[in-house]
Amino acid sequence: MDVVVHIHRLAGFPRDWELPSYATAGAAAVDLRNAGPDVLLEPMQRMLIPTALAIALPHGYEAQVRPRSGLSLKRGIGLVNSPGTIDSDYRGELLIPVINFDRGPQRIEHGERIAQMVIAPVSRVSWRDVDVLPETERADGGFGSTGTK
Repeated sequence: MDVVVHIHRLAGFPRDWELPSYATAGAAAVDLRNAGPDVLLEPMQRMLIPTALAIALPHGYEAQVRPRSGLSLKRGIGLVNSPGTIDSDYRGELLIPVINFDRGPQRIEHGERIAQMVIAPVSRVSWRDVDVLPETERADGGFGSTGTK
């Protein structure tokens, strides 16, 4: 199902760049690029990377910003909060909170794909306050309670 999302190119978005798009027909996410200058990220350093894009999501949707698997595995670059949520009423620039988990510094170049974004429907809850929750086989078993196999 296609969802129409309004997107605005901010100052700093290069004229020769295309808008974020799906790399393949089966891709779930679009890539977001570093629209700022090259930066050197020291080990464990966090930084907000600009995309020079702003979006207007339809009510009932969110954007989830996630790390790119190749950057995570090959270079140790992740996102501080993952997935990050962009609410439908946010209209500011999409800024990507990256972190360098690697042992050495990592350069993030202008134009480099740094994160991926998924547009997803959001369910809103109506709480029902009860005295007792319905029983399940698992009950209150927490971390590791279902075994390893």
